Amino acid sequence: MIRTRSKRVLLVAANAFPDQLLVEYNNVKHISLTTAIFPSIHEIKPDVILFDHAHMADNMEKVLRRLQSNPFYKHIKICCYKRTESIRADATLKVLGVHHMIYHEDLQKESKGSVTLNAINNLVNASLIKWVAGVA
Repeated sequence: MIRTRSKRVLLVAANAFPDQLLVEYNNVKHISLTTAIFPSIHEIKPDVILFDHAHMADNMEKVLRRLQSNPFYKHIKICCYKRTESIRADATLKVLGVHHMIYHEDLQKESKGSVTLNAINNLVNASLIKWVAGVA
């Protein structure tokens, strides 16, 4: 579930995502097709986009470059969920405009006081992030 203080969220993840998690919220839109990202951005004008890195695969860099090159998309916060940390790949994603990286191991840690998790929890609910982690 998405917190009510969250703004409009676009979730780009696999088809296996349970739509019943999003039924009560009209501020969250789930898409699985990479070709539907930009039409969805224009439709709902999201404040946050949450990408599943494994789902995006080769299209991630292309989408991020397009988001960076157009001033219309500058206000959108971009989050990316990844299974493992990779210094080179993560640095590239940061340069391409990813604001927050969420790693599977961060979600497994016992401490809830993590700066990363607090920042992400301010944008989206942890149950949504944990579900994306479970699918990946």
